[in-house]
Amino acid sequence: MRLDKFLCELNVGTRSQVKAYLKQGLVTVNGSVVKKPDEKVNESSDTVTFKGRLLKYQPFVYYMLNKPKGVVSATQDNTCKTVLDLIESDRKKNLFPVGRLDKDTEGLLLITNDGELAHNMLSPKKHVDKTYLVGIAHDLKSDDIQALEKGVDIGEDKLTLPAKVKVLSEKEILLTIHEGKFHQVKRMLQAVSNEVVALKRVTFGALTLDDNLKTGEYRELTLEEIGELHADGY
Repeated sequence: MRLDKFLCELNVGTRSQVKAYLKQGLVTVNGSVVKKPDEKVNESSDTVTFKGRLLKYQPFVYYMLNKPKGVVSATQDNTCKTVLDLIESDRKKNLFPVGRLDKDTEGLLLITNDGELAHNMLSPKKHVDKTYLVGIAHDLKSDDIQALEKGVDIGEDKLTLPAKVKVLSEKEILLTIHEGKFHQVKRMLQAVSNEVVALKRVTFGALTLDDNLKTGEYRELTLEEIGELHADGY
């Protein structure tokens, strides 16, 4: 891999910034200062430092995004802004959202280039928990809660898997589901004669939406969060 590409992929700077750093002699490869951007490095075995700090190449990147309404969960779209349009990174080329949130749904979305992890998290066999903060048209009766927690008919071959319901107020609940069917939360509430008026995902597997992330903002996952994802078998 070219040295300038290596440095950009590790977010040392933009391509022009990296070239300036190289000219200043701030980068070493295997202990020697290298100033040529096109110098070839082996990302697995060569030792690269920037300002004396060891740089470790990571083939995968992971971002937590607080998705806003009106943005589609896709890599590209001819008419609407996509979640990738919100990501500013030199490593955007192979990024994609893990699963999807409806255009009018907010909240936690994982963006990565780790195809294996994405496949495992979306596998129906894994039954990965997803918790939503749901604004509803009117309060849920006890029979409604029991129905949701047992499984309801949303027009599929089988009832939904048992969900978990936590009532926060007359018009707001936390709903945890283990599937990812089309418009599932909306269809589940319709099945108990209610309606979703606001929807925000707050957990996805081992991930919990960072309270410090404003709508439309994102951050890289911490090493601990990445470790928890892989520890869960994803």
